[in-house]
Amino acid sequence: MAKKGPKRHLKRLAAPVIFPVPRKTHVWVVRSQPGPHPLDRSVPLLLVVRDVLGYAKTAREARRIIAQGEILVDGRPRKDYKYPVGLFDVIEIPKTGEIYRVLFARNLKFRLVPIDEKEKNIKPAKIIDKTTVKGGHVQLNLTGGRNQLIRVSDPARAEEARQYRTQDTVLLKLVPRQEIAGVIPLEQGCSVYVMAGRLVGLVGKLKAIEYLGPGIKPQVVFEDVHGEERRTIIDYIIALGKEQPVIKIPEEIYELPGC
Repeated sequence: MAKKGPKRHLKRLAAPVIFPVPRKTHVWVVRSQPGPHPLDRSVPLLLVVRDVLGYAKTAREARRIIAQGEILVDGRPRKDYKYPVGLFDVIEIPKTGEIYRVLFARNLKFRLVPIDEKEKNIKPAKIIDKTTVKGGHVQLNLTGGRNQLIRVSDPARAEEARQYRTQDTVLLKLVPRQEIAGVIPLEQGCSVYVMAGRLVGLVGKLKAIEYLGPGIKPQVVFEDVHGEERRTIIDYIIALGKEQPVIKIPEEIYELPGC
């Protein structure tokens, strides 16, 4: 059988859980383009404008708004209606003055949390890997499809990059150019947020990191806001502050509906 190109269509019944659309009213739904977030962890910009914000009644109206550059994502106008919007992205509508941050609530529900001007230029990103590039400089590979280059004076020692460890969090200043505004180490007592898995949306205090052996992902033990001890793998959490989260996380994010 000949090779086929990438899929460009998506049925609503097969859409990822995170998509904020009813499943049985229509057959098709817009599919995210490849980008900084995977398909099952993002929502196309068109759905954000039409189904979440309610600025349009139809896909045609939403596409027109987006094509005019009315919607900013992380400080930049995005004109592709299939652009994937994911965790911690900042959505800004200059004409209305509205600013939102994307968070995942319990059961992987897509939520836009209103934030203020001070917070909009800060984006947390977890360090998932470090790579040595040409010239001996160090590149931090971050969540959200981002990278950050750390220039070093002596490639043999790389002193400038030692403060950045994998699993730690960097606070990125997005505008006018991306740069690191701070570092939050993943250590005992820090405030953590669960990005994925069964406990997605929970916020708590890190109690311990357990290394179980080679080939086994380390596990973390944390205490949620109700004092209950929880456990998940280290890949699913991100440090958001030494004591309290540096970004706004309302109660509706970490509480199950009806609780």
